[in-house]
Amino acid sequence: MSADKVFHSRSQGIPSEGVKDQYADGKAARVWKKYIGDSNQRTKNYRDFLTGLLKKHGCVRVLDAACGTGIDSMMLVDEGFKVVSVDASDKMLKHALKARWEKRKDSRYDEWVIEEASWQTLPQDVDGFLPGASFDAVICLGNSFAHLLDEYEDQRTQKMCLKNFAKVLKPGGLLFIDHRNYDAMINSGATPGHSIYYNCKYPVDIKTSVLVVRGKPELVALDYCIDATDDGLITEKSEFRLCYFPHRLHSFTRMLDDAFDNRAQHSIYADFQPLERVDNPAYYIHVMQKALN
Repeated sequence: MSADKVFHSRSQGIPSEGVKDQYADGKAARVWKKYIGDSNQRTKNYRDFLTGLLKKHGCVRVLDAACGTGIDSMMLVDEGFKVVSVDASDKMLKHALKARWEKRKDSRYDEWVIEEASWQTLPQDVDGFLPGASFDAVICLGNSFAHLLDEYEDQRTQKMCLKNFAKVLKPGGLLFIDHRNYDAMINSGATPGHSIYYNCKYPVDIKTSVLVVRGKPELVALDYCIDATDDGLITEKSEFRLCYFPHRLHSFTRMLDDAFDNRAQHSIYADFQPLERVDNPAYYIHVMQKALN
């Protein structure tokens, strides 16, 4: 299903990470960049959670499969990991390439690989620029995977992409992938408001719309309103819409297990904490450890 067939953006929106651009205009992209901040503004809980588990499991080479502008990749490079960053959006990759150029005097950035790739052809795309490469870890975070909509209404493309993530992992490797708490959105019609990734200093309002087709939730539209007028560069509030596939926790868990042939160790976290500690999380984070053989 194409989001444009059902929902129309009030502005053209921003590029989505990891898949073909959903929408793109300069105004909303600039404001969104203020919302996500830079690598130094990532929340401490997020940084500690991700890098802590990577180091605990001895991960060295990491594939950022939804790198966007390169924010998370830079955080990992700064932490000493060997990072390969891919995205299907050349517009987003331009920001990552510019960031790498600006860090050219830092030797840690010499080995940062940035290339265009699609989740749907990920093993082939990676083999094209790094023949025979496999990874200790793959990350697909920030609700990026939910940008991939269900065009055929049977989730075949989503299932294929998850299998591709598993294919590029070494035995024992880790996949980090998340999604918003769509169960809460579907049940209440509202988005849990707290952010676990960003330390945005601007007021943000998110309006939630759920599209139900034949009794089944098929798409969630989030209307963002970000008031960044006090920085002097933007004279009005920015409003734009992004559309997502509403992954329910139970069905996404099952789909992930199937992608790893039901042989992976599967851990689920709520806002980077043990699942049972958070009543109404903003995000669910899945960590899959691929079987050793």
